[in-house]
Amino acid sequence: MPEAAAFAEYVIEFRQAGYVVPSKTPRSILHEVSLGVTDGEVLAILGRSGSGKTSLVKLINRILGFTSGDVLVGGTSVSEWNLIQLRRGIGYVIQEIGLFPHLTVRDNVCIVPELERWPLDRIHRRFLEVMALVGLNADEFGNRYPRQLSGGQRQRVGVARALAADPRILLMDEPFGALDPITRAELQQVFLDLSRRVRKTIVLVTHDLREALLLGTRVVLLHAGRVVASASPEEFLKLQQPEVREFVAASELRLGHIP
Repeated sequence: MPEAAAFAEYVIEFRQAGYVVPSKTPRSILHEVSLGVTDGEVLAILGRSGSGKTSLVKLINRILGFTSGDVLVGGTSVSEWNLIQLRRGIGYVIQEIGLFPHLTVRDNVCIVPELERWPLDRIHRRFLEVMALVGLNADEFGNRYPRQLSGGQRQRVGVARALAADPRILLMDEPFGALDPITRAELQQVFLDLSRRVRKTIVLVTHDLREALLLGTRVVLLHAGRVVASASPEEFLKLQQPEVREFVAASELRLGHIP
């Protein structure tokens, strides 16, 4: 990470960042987003479909490039980072998991440490560590292929892979969205325990209010590409912004009373 990182107030910072889809008829997705994420924070980003949640996260690891303002990681604009260095320092977990089907669990998990040319004994130790962190037995699962795993097991492996190179930042885009309710609840608890044991700066995208309140140390609501609310889980439900009240009401209608 560049030298400026040691003096940065935020691990991740959006400075009036905007994103416009480049096309013959440009469409604005994000509008002047200003937001800072501090070291060790779990920032839960809420919003309806089309609010810009995933686009916002993709600006951090430069899957998308901001079209106005700036996005900084460790105090340095992502546009000034070496792209490979930037992405290898950021764990990324998505709903579709993205495991390589032709690689074993071990090879999937260890791919970044191997690309970073870690010593073999260090790679092996780290594999054992991250598998234990996500609640999978390394000996039992290490030689399996993704097709031999359940959906919940694949998602755990995806988290282990994201953690393997010990990144400072972890991005999670609807990581539990495709799972059945029981497996989802189990993995939410795994994540909650994990976030307390390993100090990472985490950005979690979700449309599930309960999930955001359970897992986040701060909750942000995006509406039509703008940040309309930012508060602790305890304070979020008390906010009176119309967009917050509408989102909470819709969530309660769908899920029942939100505690």
